[in-house]
Amino acid sequence: MNHGVGSEDAPANLAICVPARDEAARLPRLFEALERLAVPLNRTVHVCLLLDSCSDHSAAIAAAYAHVSAHRVHLAEAPRSAPNAGVARHRAMLLGAAALGPEGGILLSTDADGWPAPDWLHTTLAALRHAELVAGDVVRGGPRVDEGQDRVERYYARLHALRRRADPVPWEAASTHHHASGANMALHSAIYAALGGFAPLASGEDARLIDDAARAGHRVRRDAASIVHTSARRNGRARGGLAAALRALDHEGLASVRVAHPLDQLWQYERHALARGAFAAGDLAPLTPAIGLDADHLLGVARDCANSEAFAMRVVPVGPEGMRQVPLATAERALATLLGEATSMRAA
Repeated sequence: MNHGVGSEDAPANLAICVPARDEAARLPRLFEALERLAVPLNRTVHVCLLLDSCSDHSAAIAAAYAHVSAHRVHLAEAPRSAPNAGVARHRAMLLGAAALGPEGGILLSTDADGWPAPDWLHTTLAALRHAELVAGDVVRGGPRVDEGQDRVERYYARLHALRRRADPVPWEAASTHHHASGANMALHSAIYAALGGFAPLASGEDARLIDDAARAGHRVRRDAASIVHTSARRNGRARGGLAAALRALDHEGLASVRVAHPLDQLWQYERHALARGAFAAGDLAPLTPAIGLDADHLLGVARDCANSEAFAMRVVPVGPEGMRQVPLATAERALATLLGEATSMRAA
């Protein structure tokens, strides 16, 4: 697999892909942020805005921006349809791929209610020197304090730290985060096309793309240096997205939050590391007792994998306990214990 695709040294142009559905109130803030971006030398930036069934003044605001932007702005309108985050985001990415042309380039995904940090392009391209897909950090902005969501996000950040301690990979950032969000994501247009793009899901299309990339053997880097700020609004466009999670916390509190038990997550993380090593060494024998799959099955999966990353992501099953769902407080206590212990391989 060509791990050089999309590196910062390649003369690839950039397409910032944004789906927008009735975002007239927030587009000006996005456009201001895009104009403040520091653009890497010898790069052309295309801003590709997919107007998804807009009934407000979003189209007029976008058209006015296109006349004054320092970037090349491409606008397209989607026909009236039910909201679907995956469909809208994929259409925006296709618009970006078309703007880049046959030579391709880098597709960056963000949201209409977001505002990238001024160094977003530089930090994201630097991260792409180490991986094929970069999932940047997403930081909620605005005056409102959401202590419940902060606590949930701290938990997942600590869980990701546990993952990388149990399963270290050389392409991960020194400062990571837990997000897998289309509000801040980048990859080469050729890789996006090969993966088939964002799935037509009402929500979770971004996590699915990251999972698809890893299962295809691409390196995924969660880099906290790449930052997009996002609103903490409660009336989001994606069903089941961040806005819905914030509304649920407002009404039900943290008592309603349930997550996978960190011990079950750790079971997978440790076996991901073991699977990588076994594939690289060409010796799959240690995997049979560790994950309960016979040698023929392991060999069959290995033959279909381009590298150890693809093998690890495909072959490791859910643990013998399943993915037990527990209250957040229970998971926090268990995770605190795990982070205080060595994460050596446990017996299956």
